[in-house]
Amino acid sequence: MKSSIAKSITSLPPLPKTLLEINRICADEEAGIGELAAVIEHDPMIVANLLKAAHSPIYGFGREITNVRQAVSLFGMSKTRSIALGHAVRKLLNVDMQPYGISSEKFADLSALQATFVSKWYKQIASSKADKLYLAAFLQETGKILIASDVLKDHEEISFSSEIAVTQNVAQVEKSYVGVTSAEITALVFEHWGFEKEFVTLIHYSDNPAAAPEEIKEYAVALDIVKTFIPINAPLAQKSINFGLQKAEAAGYDTALLEATVTAIQEEL
Repeated sequence: MKSSIAKSITSLPPLPKTLLEINRICADEEAGIGELAAVIEHDPMIVANLLKAAHSPIYGFGREITNVRQAVSLFGMSKTRSIALGHAVRKLLNVDMQPYGISSEKFADLSALQATFVSKWYKQIASSKADKLYLAAFLQETGKILIASDVLKDHEEISFSSEIAVTQNVAQVEKSYVGVTSAEITALVFEHWGFEKEFVTLIHYSDNPAAAPEEIKEYAVALDIVKTFIPINAPLAQKSINFGLQKAEAAGYDTALLEATVTAIQEEL
């Protein structure tokens, strides 16, 4: 890993107090939606982003959402936490995704799309695992922000973006420039912020699930498949779908279920 990336991670500011409180509430089995909504209501930026997300076609609520409690009730605590964290993290890291050929808004949309995809898919397989995968999928591409920043500092954006545009292995291109993949960087970022070890580990191995410890391998494989269907350079393109189905079949998943998930997502969009 380049020393500049390592320095960027160790110099990250702490998470805002509101996010720490959201994490605490979501980890408390006795806490409820009302307590979570009350914390969020004190942060106008999170409120704005949560209500914006509630009206996105990705989530398909199909009705107007006018307040935080309503939004939290519809999303549930896990998804609310993911949305709040995702937007706040991107703000903290000062997103400029030019080297990847997309805007910061598109990057946020792709993160939400990956999370929605894995949730719809895995709720038909093991609902108990869907929430854990949702949070990981929503945040797993965070490391790309630091890679993009490093590429811009080194004035390598032209060569980097040209390689990203045509590759079927984004992680490989990333590693050739900064020595690690965005998944590995993401894991280090959330380790720095004190996230639970299991969450950090399953993201770490999502670009290399074959090497994952057995207890989290299923999660790492699922995240890798989601990134294959929705890569940053060709989300839900036919070639991405075909490659994703091949990976899923090799891993023993029901490909008909995945094809149905793709169709449902495309119809919502």
